[in-house]
Amino acid sequence: MAVTFRGMTAHPDESNCECHWGSAEELAQLKVPDAELDLDLLRRTWQAIDWSDHASVLRRILPQLASALVSGLVEPVFGLEDVGRSFAVGHWQQWPAEQAAAVEEFLQAWWAHTLTDQDPAVPACDLLVLMAEATGTLRPWLSTWEALRDPVADRHLAEAAAHWEYDLLGDQLPWHAWENEEEMRAELTAWLVRHAPARLRAHGASEDLLHRIRLLGVTGLDRWEDPHWPGHRY
Repeated sequence: MAVTFRGMTAHPDESNCECHWGSAEELAQLKVPDAELDLDLLRRTWQAIDWSDHASVLRRILPQLASALVSGLVEPVFGLEDVGRSFAVGHWQQWPAEQAAAVEEFLQAWWAHTLTDQDPAVPACDLLVLMAEATGTLRPWLSTWEALRDPVADRHLAEAAAHWEYDLLGDQLPWHAWENEEEMRAELTAWLVRHAPARLRAHGASEDLLHRIRLLGVTGLDRWEDPHWPGHRY
């Protein structure tokens, strides 16, 4: 990322509201290549979605943003879907081939590393949200998790399942998606029902969690009237 996006700047005519985004002096920093931004300015820059040329602004901050992300230094107000949305608004997949490939390689490497890291800076369940929003799909990220037969990846899966089950049992995606919300909810639910139980048992997950994942595959009254229904209220 540092090599590919070295020397990038925001568009010379780029502007933003001084009252809501920042000062003219701060804006000028985005038009200077490779100048380090303080973390608050970095946050305000990726968080803003009203740039006239969002792609150029994103390319300008990507080396520092990527480093801050993997170090756990980015703390969105609402959730990592906001970061993923910044990637999506920049339409990075439509950038020149070398640039798009660098972003894709970064996302894939970060995801694979997280799944095998005992104590990742960003939990796998949160990172999946970023990946889904940045790319508009869950499929490649779930496929990587499915193929990775590793005790650490299984532990992350157990933690994620426990984190997601409440929303999914209420037929809700556990985050606010920019688009394809219903499709991603259905895909995540089906993937957990099909793929998670054996790995959760091998990990030693509780019977309670196993029943909750089982209930994701049950619909209507059969779900609500199941003796193992956890009593969630929505």
